[in-house]
Amino acid sequence: MATSSVRQMWKAKLEGKLAPKSWPDAPTLSRPAFSGRVLGIDPSLRGTGLALIEFAPGRPPVLLRCQTVKIAAKLSMAHCLGEIHRAVAAFVADFAPDHVALEQTIYVQNFQTAQILGAARGAAIAAVALQSREVFEYAPLRVKQAVVGRGHASKEQVARTVMGLLGHGRTLALDESDAAAVALCHAFTWRAS
Repeated sequence: MATSSVRQMWKAKLEGKLAPKSWPDAPTLSRPAFSGRVLGIDPSLRGTGLALIEFAPGRPPVLLRCQTVKIAAKLSMAHCLGEIHRAVAAFVADFAPDHVALEQTIYVQNFQTAQILGAARGAAIAAVALQSREVFEYAPLRVKQAVVGRGHASKEQVARTVMGLLGHGRTLALDESDAAAVALCHAFTWRAS
């Protein structure tokens, strides 16, 4: 199946135009489309991406706000973690997202890099948890599969697909498009318990 047809199918599903496939004598397994606001977070020590997307049945998702928390290399790790915490806490307080979706740490061979990424994730998770919000975590491979249709898509492919799904005119920074991809993945795959 071509990547463009996968995107078109997701867009049709979000707009409520994709009819479920009917099989004779098969039980209906359809579920309602996700509805609400999702804050997607792509954590990184020097460039954490944040994207708030609103989902409503029958219409395409709408990017409400996005931001990259950029922190200068000369500043300490503790300062960076404080800035990440502050930015995420402000997003949650100002926009009251229904769900918060976060990208899990990717596999890294360098132990120090893993520690730094884990600390950035911890700062974001703590900011969300202190405001009594649940955090949903997704592996990068799952995010790419849900949004692009390929688990090994490049950052640029993810950015182009996100732009197409959101119908957004401005090019997003890669950290912001990754955060938007996490939010889209959550809306596409989340199921109420």
